[in-house]
Amino acid sequence: MSSSISILFYPKNSAKKSLKAATIYARITVDSRRSEFSTQHKATRKWDSKSGKMSGFGAESRMVNRHLDDIRTKIYEIHDRLLRDDKPVSAQIIRDIYQGKDTEQRTLLEFFQEHNDGMERLVGKGYSKGTLQRYKAAQAHLTNYLSFLKRNGDIPLREVDYQFISGFEHYLKSKKNCAHNTATKYIVNFKKIMRLALAHEFIDRDPFFHWKSNWKTKEREFLTGEELNTLANKEFSIARLEQVRDIFLFCCFTGLAYADIHKLSPDNIIRGLNGEYWIKTKRQKTKTLSSIPLLPTAEQILHKYEYHTCQKEQNKLLPVLTNQKSNAYLKEIADICGIKKNLTTHLARHTFATTVTLSRGVPMETVSKMLGHTSIKTTQIYAKVLDTKISSDMDILKQKKPLIGSVSQKTK
Repeated sequence: MSSSISILFYPKNSAKKSLKAATIYARITVDSRRSEFSTQHKATRKWDSKSGKMSGFGAESRMVNRHLDDIRTKIYEIHDRLLRDDKPVSAQIIRDIYQGKDTEQRTLLEFFQEHNDGMERLVGKGYSKGTLQRYKAAQAHLTNYLSFLKRNGDIPLREVDYQFISGFEHYLKSKKNCAHNTATKYIVNFKKIMRLALAHEFIDRDPFFHWKSNWKTKEREFLTGEELNTLANKEFSIARLEQVRDIFLFCCFTGLAYADIHKLSPDNIIRGLNGEYWIKTKRQKTKTLSSIPLLPTAEQILHKYEYHTCQKEQNKLLPVLTNQKSNAYLKEIADICGIKKNLTTHLARHTFATTVTLSRGVPMETVSKMLGHTSIKTTQIYAKVLDTKISSDMDILKQKKPLIGSVSQKTK
């Protein structure tokens, strides 16, 4: 670990005291970042700006220059000690140590790691593995960003400012090729860490005060009825592709996310008062209850795997592969079926919300309940993409008696 350091002494006067002798300040610069403090000495007209000292050999000049030399020596000693101990080095850290303010100088990556370690112990008890993975990814990106800035491994929490945050956002988009929303997610994770640091009083201001998250609305892809039929009627010679196709179709007709179908057990199938079967499960993401009537297609798939070993050995309804493998096989399935869309396990949930329910007249409140959304605003995102639904609704309106008669055809 290495860092460059320079020390400059200069006179500084306030507007109110411009007629009086200026106070001498010490400016520490480490790797192009500065920090300064008052030496509590005054500079008279004898100040030599080239040497950064008082000129002349009078008693006052000798006393002030001796004190400035002592400050310079102590600052270099602090810098060398930090390097020897392999500790973070910055102008602010050196200044704080010199002024005796270095008690519990917490650093960014160290504090981030403490947070992630605590979260890892709570996976399954309030946090999911996916959430932990996102925080780990955000920490890794910050580590790479500090290396990109040529910083020495870590920085104090107090050095995080708006410039650092906006620079990190630009780095994610330009160097890591992150999409806008992906970059925003990482920065929101970073924001939580800094808010915790503020709550613990490791910092005295919120560096995110002027930063606002700005999410871009994405078009939600989904399969049409024709594409669903193509997928359902395709015969596969490879068993693993047929299995992944079946699980995908089951999600299309239940709206379950991957994490929810992965843990689905026979206990989640309940017979309702009307004698029909229902899926009752708590969403892993929001912990809200999803109540979904079992549609014929979904019921057929359950019957197909009724005697699969996954039920006896793992107490699971369906043989669900990992999300990574499922998504890889779905791309292969899309090519075989001639579907030009990016098939993923989550696209099945979009298909349920649009093609299977909303476009066929199921009320939005009902769809929201089945999807387990905590807010109907989330469900409304799907309604925005349904031009076919708008068209069919307007066709019904056209069949009703018009509000007014015909418009006059006469022109002036």
